[in-house]
Amino acid sequence: MWSGRQGRLRPVGCVVEELRCRRREREAALRKARREQQLISKRLLRDDASEEAEGGCVAMILGETEIQHFLRLAQQGTEEKERERALVSLRRGLQHPETQQTFIWLEGSMRTLVGLLTSNQALLQLEAARCLHELSHSEQSAVAEACLPATSYLLTYLSGHSSDFISPHLTVLEALGYALSQLLQVKEAPEMIIPSVLGSTLPEHILRLLQPGPKLNLGVAVEFAWCLHYIICSQVDNTLLISHGGLSTLGLLLLDMAGAVQRTEDTGLELLACPVLRCLSNLLTEAAMEVVGGQNQLEDERVVAALFILLQFFLQKQPSLLPEGLWLLNNLTANSPSFCTSLLSMDLIEPLLQLLPVSNVVSILVLTVLCNVAEKGPAYCQRLWPGPLLSCLIGTLAFPDIEVVGQSLELLRLLFLYQPEAAKDFLQQSGLQVLERHQEEAQLQDRVHALQQTALHQ
Repeated sequence: MWSGRQGRLRPVGCVVEELRCRRREREAALRKARREQQLISKRLLRDDASEEAEGGCVAMILGETEIQHFLRLAQQGTEEKERERALVSLRRGLQHPETQQTFIWLEGSMRTLVGLLTSNQALLQLEAARCLHELSHSEQSAVAEACLPATSYLLTYLSGHSSDFISPHLTVLEALGYALSQLLQVKEAPEMIIPSVLGSTLPEHILRLLQPGPKLNLGVAVEFAWCLHYIICSQVDNTLLISHGGLSTLGLLLLDMAGAVQRTEDTGLELLACPVLRCLSNLLTEAAMEVVGGQNQLEDERVVAALFILLQFFLQKQPSLLPEGLWLLNNLTANSPSFCTSLLSMDLIEPLLQLLPVSNVVSILVLTVLCNVAEKGPAYCQRLWPGPLLSCLIGTLAFPDIEVVGQSLELLRLLFLYQPEAAKDFLQQSGLQVLERHQEEAQLQDRVHALQQTALHQ
């Protein structure tokens, strides 16, 4: 981005191209680190009220004999309630790593569990799915690997529904969705599981589950949105998901969520927002999407407006989700002048700047989005400046976080390049004194010196 320690500037075209290249490399590294963190995330199903009603019994470690006894009762019990209780006891025992180890080494145990999962009795299916959920949630690699043979049965079960994919037993479907999402995170998933998933009808069914409307079930949608997220993170074949309308379906769901949080404060949709935002963000990074017909298009202003409604909701109710929304905004604006135009035409720069004080991570993402706008050229910089941006940038240059300061310097560089008036205004607001604070910092001093020289020679 900068030409050398003396601060001499390269021709404009070279500077801009180098700037873009370095930003792409940095953002690719950030996305990789973020994806690695996401792939090991663990989520628990919400507490079941019926379990609380049973007295919240403490789970006991089960031995081989007890496991065999519960499996036999679940298979051959004379009453459905007795069979269900046996699976409940087994499921509670499987919350312990010791029981999990005993279970996976017991011959025929997984086969029996899968057989119960595919039975035609809903309560037994549910408890068998919950047993599989406990196993798939294990931190022990051997336990997760032992669950892999169950994957083909899960796919058969989940792909075998009607075209509407509406199960009469939504709790079973939710539990199975969770189990599948856990299996999709194991290290073998990109080679052993995800190709089979993509080769089945399951991706189309998942997208149907995520279509907004009266049939949308929040619990089920949350679990399968996470499934979709892990499939996308694997990068096995995201073009297929886009060709099935993944972007348009998720975009419509985003609009629906924004409408819901406007109608009521207590929607519970923040549980769904996180995986949906991640799915959209990661699909938008696909280079292949450029050649997938019209399925890669989103409605500019509607999506941007909906995203800002959600950002305001997160700011009040769930600040931890702000980075998720801002990652999506970053990916929307990175290579799209039309999305940048939407930000400007809807006067959304000031609401964006109001997020700067939330955290360093949020500040960096806000500044990155503004850089996306500024690098589109003089016409965009003219609309960014003047306004509240100058005082905000002087404020972020005083932040102790070096990455926040670095991103602020990058934004100033673009503004000085395309809007000379910005440099003059910066001088008038004692901007040089602010820059002097960082001229001895090794990571910043070249950029600080170059900005000082540019400002002084306007």
